[in-house]
Amino acid sequence: MDFATLIGLIFGTGVIILAMLSGSDVSVFINVPGMLIVLGGTFAATLIKFPVGDCFRAFALAVKKAFWQEADRPADLIQLANSLTEIVRKKNLIALENEEIDNPFFRKGIQLCIDGRKPEFIRNVLTKEMNLSIERHEMSEIVFRAIGESAPAFGMIGTLVGLVQMLSNMQEPSSIGPAMAVALLTTLYGALFANLVALPIADKLRSRANQEHVNKSLIIESVLGIQQGVHPRILDELLETYLPSRIRNSIALRKAEAEQTPAKDPAK
Repeated sequence: MDFATLIGLIFGTGVIILAMLSGSDVSVFINVPGMLIVLGGTFAATLIKFPVGDCFRAFALAVKKAFWQEADRPADLIQLANSLTEIVRKKNLIALENEEIDNPFFRKGIQLCIDGRKPEFIRNVLTKEMNLSIERHEMSEIVFRAIGESAPAFGMIGTLVGLVQMLSNMQEPSSIGPAMAVALLTTLYGALFANLVALPIADKLRSRANQEHVNKSLIIESVLGIQQGVHPRILDELLETYLPSRIRNSIALRKAEAEQTPAKDPAK
């Protein structure tokens, strides 16, 4: 579970509800026709812009990627690559067949190595799979950005509908104020839905796509290095370029401390 997304939604919704309660009853801000205009109109516009399959895939991917953190940490992938390299240097590539690799992309790359595929073939297969996965993320992001653009527009449409209804029935001046408030609620719904749900999820999908691109690029380099029997230290230096400088510095410091620490005498 990605608690950042959940906490952000709960906190943002809570702050808005508290602001509503501080001035009046929260029931004043509830208008079912306005919600239907914003949600229904936004959903209809999204279906017009994109194929149905892309829309539902975007919703499924948003739930999976925005609320669940499944990506491996690059440091863990580097550690796994080092351990696999050690096995290959001590034995051979076939020995990796019995190793448990949780990451399916990494496991596929290692299986291609075990099958004796050429490095160019492995790079092409893994790169194509990575690019297609990133394209799916980008399409989902585009869908949610389109939702974020449409929601405020349909909020304004709902406001205009309410104003027309209000102006067509102005026999009683006392009803103008409440009718105006109801008309403005659709603008509020559109702005809230766009800026609290749709656009943040689009940004989250972009972040997940960038993270997946880094991880899979790291895995491709790891697989090719393992196949070629690169020394673990050289492979480690190559893969650490995928890490932020802060993490690289901390890893280098731990390595230096480990090298300076004298080995314990087993006789003592």
